[in-house]
Order: sequence, then C-alpha cells, then structure tokens
Amino acid sequence: MNWLHTWAGVVLGGVLFAIFWMGTLSVFDREIDLWMKPSTRVEAVQPLSVDAVAGELKPLVGDTVQWFMRFPTEREPAVRVGYRGTSGPFIQRSIDPATLKLIPEEGTLAGTGFIFPFHYSLNIRTWSLGYWIVGLAAMAMLALCVSGVVIHRKIFTEFFTFRADKQPRRLVLDLHNVTGVLGLPFHFIISLSGLIIFFSIYFPSTTELAYGGDRRSFNQETFGNYTRPKAGAPATSAVSLDSLILEASRLWEGGKPFFVRVWHPGDANSYVEIRRSYDDAVTMNLDLVHFDAATGAVLYKYTAAPVLNAQRFISGLHFIQFRHWTLRWVYFGLGLAGCLLIATGYLFWLESRRTKHERLGLRGARVVEGIAVGSVTGIVVATLAFFVVNRLLPLGATFLGEERAALEVWTFYIVWVATFAHAWLRPGKAWLEQSGTIAGLAVAAVILNWITTGHHLGTSLAAAHLRAIAGMDLLLLAGAAIAGYAALRLARKARRRAATTPGRLSVL
Repeated sequence: MNWLHTWAGVVLGGVLFAIFWMGTLSVFDREIDLWMKPSTRVEAVQPLSVDAVAGELKPLVGDTVQWFMRFPTEREPAVRVGYRGTSGPFIQRSIDPATLKLIPEEGTLAGTGFIFPFHYSLNIRTWSLGYWIVGLAAMAMLALCVSGVVIHRKIFTEFFTFRADKQPRRLVLDLHNVTGVLGLPFHFIISLSGLIIFFSIYFPSTTELAYGGDRRSFNQETFGNYTRPKAGAPATSAVSLDSLILEASRLWEGGKPFFVRVWHPGDANSYVEIRRSYDDAVTMNLDLVHFDAATGAVLYKYTAAPVLNAQRFISGLHFIQFRHWTLRWVYFGLGLAGCLLIATGYLFWLESRRTKHERLGLRGARVVEGIAVGSVTGIVVATLAFFVVNRLLPLGATFLGEERAALEVWTFYIVWVATFAHAWLRPGKAWLEQSGTIAGLAVAAVILNWITTGHHLGTSLAAAHLRAIAGMDLLLLAGAAIAGYAALRLARKARRRAATTPGRLSVL
C-alpha cells in the first residue's frame, strides 16, 4: 500500500493537480465568465418573454435546423442563445435581457468554455482520450484515498498534529496528513462521482448488452431524447412560446424552465423542447416536455427513472449547480485542500529522496521536481497568464489566422509548457521564481481589470455582479499575497543555504 500510494501520486500527481485546480476554479466558472466578459455584466430580467427573444432572433436564424435559448440567472444574467443551420458551425451569442439586443462577442472561452471542460476532459477530444486520462486519474485518486488511510494507522491522531516548529520534512508531512484527512470524504466522493457521471464513456457495453448496440433507443429511454422529421412544408400556425412555458411549469407543478429549443422552426412539423431547471435541488433532473409548435399539444413528456435519478443526484453533488453559496465556498476550499494535498505529497517525496539521489548521482529527484514545479506553480502561472491576456487583447484581435479566443488558449498552453522548461533549466530556483511570477501576474490581472473595465471593489454594480467581480479580484490579491510571502521565504532560505551549501535551494 505504501508503494502504491507513493508511485500513484508521483506518476499521476501532475494530472491530478491540473484536474483539481481546474475543478476548483469551475466552482465559480460563471463568475469567471463575468470577470472575463465585461459586456455580459447586465441586469437579469424576470420574467422574460420567449416570444420577444424569438422575434429578435428570427432574422438571424433563417432556415435553421434548431435554435435555443437559456434563461438568465443571478450567476449568468445574459440570455444565451444558439442556432445551427443546415451547414456550418453552431453559433452561440448572448443577449441583453433588458433590451433584447445582441451583446458584442468578447472572443473568449472564459470559465465555462475552457476551464470547466479542461477539468473533465483536459480539452483533448480526439478518441475521447482526455476523458480516459481523467478517468484513470480519478481511479488513481480513489486508490490514493484508500491506501492513504491504510498506511496512516494513526490517521485521526495525525489530523490533530501539525508541528510548524519542526524540520521542513516533518512539517510538510503533517500538512499533507491534515489536508488528506480533512478532505478525505470530499476527495473520495468527488473522484467516484466523476467516474459515475461519464458511465456511458467508461462502460460503453451498456448499449451493447442492454440495447443490442442501438444507441438511439438507449438515449431515448435514458435521457428522454425525442425527434420528429421535418415535413418539408411551411407551418400554417404557431402557438405562443410563452404559453408553452406556462404549460410546462403547470405540468411540473410549479417547476421553472431554464432551457427552450425550437426544432425545425417555420416547418409544419416544428416542435418545442422545454427543460426544467434544477437550481433548487441537488439532483440535476432531466425532466423535459416536447410540444407541437403549431397546436401546443404535448408530444412527449419525460421524467427520469429512479436509477438515472440516482446518477443525476451524484452528478449534482459533483457539479454543484444548485443555489447554495455557503456550500459553493466549502467546495472551493476543499478543492484547494486537494491541490495542497497533491503539492505537499510531491514536496515530501522530493525532500525524502533529494540527498540520496544527489549522493548516488541519480536524476530521478531532478526530473520529478521539474514535473512538480510545472504541475503545481506552473499551471497557476498559466491560468493567470490566461486571465491577463484576456484583459490585454483588444476585441477582434487576430494573429497568424487565430482569433482572440484561440490566442488566449495558446497563451495558456505556451506559458504552461514554458514553466516546465524553466523548472528543468533553473533547478533549485524555479519554485522561487515562479512564486514571484504568480504574485506579479495576480496583481496585474486585478489592475488590468480595473483599467480596462472601470469596475472594481468600489464600483456601483448589481449585487450579483459586484459579488463576482469583487470576489475574483479579492481572491487574486489573496493569491498574490500568499505567493509573494512564499517567494520571500524562499529567497531567505536561498541566502541562508548559500552560505553553507552553495548551489542548492530546497523548496522547503
């Protein structure tokens, strides 16, 4: 168990840190969106007329296969709409719910478009490879949780043991133990639920065994998918979409809709799909109703079976899309505890083996330290660079044929790769220099937000917007303070060690 715990952590620790880091940020992905998309800081309007939105969209959608709209919420005040034609990409835009006018595109993937999908797929979609890597890492995390309990026989004693006055190696092990025990239930459930969410990817035999490979029947019975072919004739009448919203709410006994999609608009066989909101419950329900767009008759009403509801409850625990700010902050704190757990595991491994490897002329510690630096401080530097370039690039910016959103993503990956190279080229100094870089970039992001938007802690904004912008800025400043303090301590350590063992700098 000790061997399993050690090497599962060393080999997959970098991937796990990236998953936990991005997952922690995803707890506030909508708030990150507001920070990175200043034009979407609009007033949410309730109730909202779907018919009015449809009227504004009509010149844009034309002969489209489908169009949808997502209702505004406190965390996402703009109306999100999208449409797909018979050819070409799927287009998504934001609408100001007060004026029903299109909001200029910011040209960024922001939190929900980049950070959130990175958490569960590493943004590697080819052959679903990213999902499988994340699944492997989740299995490793489960093994780390179980083996950690086994090897720490005095686990509850260790939870109350933190010896800050001891040697660095002892201190970092105590910190590793405390964060491990503190977040053990959360880390286990969050890893297990991540696997359960993507059961259809990790267990594709579901459709092979139970449905004879008929994916369409599986999706209909499991997720309530419904289709009706296009008639090829123009519609002679159409009911009010607002009246369908009221009817769906009545069928759900007061449940609120959050998503409306119109299939084959303008066709005689057009139909309307309405999905129920789950912001008032842990379970991410799949309740939906399909109406005939011409008559308003119910074509298909779906409520998930108990087994899938259990899966959706577990999904809700993982995604925390329900309204509960206290729990959201608890998730954020426990996510950071998971990051600290992985980082201290790396540090303990390095401090336990560094001297021996140097004496025997082995390069293992040097290699692992480079991986640890790039995985821990490196991805934080890359994320902050992602935020900074978002505030620096003008709207509509292009370079080498790449649009603004792609340039932000390229910045993230280039900086991240550079931090690994820096760690191997500057052994012993990379922790110090990257900690200083984190502090500088975090402060720069806050200042640039103030300069480019005029929105800061004292700005008169809607309460929800102020909470998002001020929270982002305060967390960036807190991160800068922690990183700056770490850099100062490392600098003092460097000067002290230089007098006794020139050329060597331990992160501790």
